Amino acid sequence: MDSSSPDPSSSSSLSVDSVADALKNQSLSEQDDGNSKKTNVKLSLEDLNWDHSFVRELPGDPRSDSIPRQVFHACYTKVLPSAEVENPKLVAWSDSVAELLDLDPKEFERPDFPLKFSGASPLAGAVSYAQCYGGHQFGTWAGQLGDGRAITLGEILNSKLERWELQLKGAGKTPYSRFADGLAVLRSSIREFLCSEAMHFLGIPTTRALCLVTTGKFVTRDMFYDGNPKDEPGAVVCRVSQSFLRFGSYQIHASRGGDDLGIVRSLADYAIRHHFPHIENMSRSESLSFSPGDDDQSVVDLTSNKYAAWVVEIAERTASLVAKWQGVGFTHGVLNTDNMSILGLTIDYGPFGFLDAFDPSYTPNTTDLPGRRYCFANQPDIGLWNIAQFASTLMAADLISDKEANYAMERYGTKFMDEYQAIMSRKLGLQKYNKQLVNKLLGNLAVDKVDYTNFFRALSNIRADPGIPVDELLVPLKSVLLDIGKERKEAWTSWVQSYIQELVASGISDDEERKASMDSVNPKYVLRNYLCQSAIDAAEMGDFEEVRRLLKVMERPYEEQPGMEKYARLPPAWAYRPGVCMLSCSS
Repeated sequence: MDSSSPDPSSSSSLSVDSVADALKNQSLSEQDDGNSKKTNVKLSLEDLNWDHSFVRELPGDPRSDSIPRQVFHACYTKVLPSAEVENPKLVAWSDSVAELLDLDPKEFERPDFPLKFSGASPLAGAVSYAQCYGGHQFGTWAGQLGDGRAITLGEILNSKLERWELQLKGAGKTPYSRFADGLAVLRSSIREFLCSEAMHFLGIPTTRALCLVTTGKFVTRDMFYDGNPKDEPGAVVCRVSQSFLRFGSYQIHASRGGDDLGIVRSLADYAIRHHFPHIENMSRSESLSFSPGDDDQSVVDLTSNKYAAWVVEIAERTASLVAKWQGVGFTHGVLNTDNMSILGLTIDYGPFGFLDAFDPSYTPNTTDLPGRRYCFANQPDIGLWNIAQFASTLMAADLISDKEANYAMERYGTKFMDEYQAIMSRKLGLQKYNKQLVNKLLGNLAVDKVDYTNFFRALSNIRADPGIPVDELLVPLKSVLLDIGKERKEAWTSWVQSYIQELVASGISDDEERKASMDSVNPKYVLRNYLCQSAIDAAEMGDFEEVRRLLKVMERPYEEQPGMEKYARLPPAWAYRPGVCMLSCSS
């Protein structure tokens, strides 16, 4: 899979700033007509408007058993949820996601709701299946992977005609389970449920979560792979996304070659038709052409090849997503190609972590420790590497040329830098990016291991007044610059002086207006791992209130929320033990 990958360093002459934005501007106007109006549709579970385009339009496995095996020439296998349950209970739910589905929130009160969303009782209208995909894991092609413990129930079309796929994670074995049991534990399910919603309210593209239920049964897990397994409460989380298609959904078929290359095209056509309709409907435009190189006189018009336009948009969406991660201090932990969404969404929450003490080499994944491939600082480069693998897949299926593939990667680099610089400028309250100022700041944060989230939140209290006495410059940052000596105080004082000079030079004089603007992009609350663990500890004892309270706090991350200040505190000492600050891939 690697030998034909495009060269990430290849360059071309650009004639557009953003292909994806230009294509979207050509989208049909009916997508906006009437769809922005807020609806008051409230449906019961029985009245949900199911559709099954994935099953209807793509090739499936002729078998429907869950025996682990290689599944050929198919995008999915029809399977039924099979997790054993005993008095399942509803742990938490998202009213926000229910609204997306037009689901009446009163449905959460139904006695049979936990049965239906544990998979024990069928949902009327659902046609369940597990998706087939492959992937590169830690840089090595792993072959067939697939939904080993996630079972899709189908797609729901809401009153805005938006398509939302519902998936039960932890619902039982599938042909893709390999040697695993297809189940999930409450610990990892709480993390996925909460982070799916927390990321959305931070403004970061993500899959969502409708609800979380316990199964009432225990699941055996060896969290640290050290030969000490233990029984943990089982759970099922209902994930929601417009699509769960991944880079690996295409890679598996390209890797098999032959007739399966046609499946790559069918999957691409499916994705464009349902999730990138503006590309399907685009018209030829000179503004979407580019020259692939200084020595090459040819010109490629992206409107002449919808697959080229598509991979460029996926590259830009991915770049934008990673830039947002870097801005908020989020480390995914497992950026394998099977964990990369074609929609540019954060997907598959395993051993994730938000930065506490700023450390560019931080990885929350114990499996990643030897090489730190997926550490915080590496995420932008890994995003590009993954795009290269995806582009090589489309090249293998003769959907794009090497020039178009290289252009997509160039667009990734340009889009990432544009987005990242804009994000960091907004975090600092500046109108334009100052590279030297940002680099010096990140260096200082790393040297003194300053809390990333709390620092930027406190920074908005700095006044743009060059007349502030030197010994008072660090007062607004006193709560975040802890235990620093004289030399480091001098370094920080120097930086703050440069920062104030930049604010003044930019003509930013209204401190209150700037503070409001900065606070709107620098969250006070992020889902720190120790907060998750506190909620998990209570839930494992049967108390779900802390999970629900934490969800409510994370739904308003940029607000002060008086009385909730403890959720913005630095991690306590116990938070640095294994299993809290770091987890394994399968946790």
